[in-house]
Amino acid sequence: MLAILLQAGGAPASGNSSLINQLILFGGIAIVFYFFMIRPQQKKAKEAKNFIEEIKVGDTIITIGGIHGTLIEKNDLTAVVEIARGFKITIERAAISVESTKRLKAVAEKAKA
Repeated sequence: MLAILLQAGGAPASGNSSLINQLILFGGIAIVFYFFMIRPQQKKAKEAKNFIEEIKVGDTIITIGGIHGTLIEKNDLTAVVEIARGFKITIERAAISVESTKRLKAVAEKAKA
């Protein structure tokens, strides 16, 4: 029984080296998390903000709810969209779907070519 306990080993020789190894491991995880999760999300949010700022009156847009329409007027927080002749709705500018509107524009450009 004593031989088994002696073979099991004990505490590491140096407590500082295990602490440093753990810090390096967690630091590496934090760096990976930043580059694969946080940074792309910040980039996507910045692109969406720029896109919403750059749209102009007369552009065809799609809302996040799937409503297609033409931008008639835009304010600081809201936009007026005409979804049918004479039928206008007011939406939040944040409700404009960036991906769908970009895809719609790409399809329109492809059809022109």
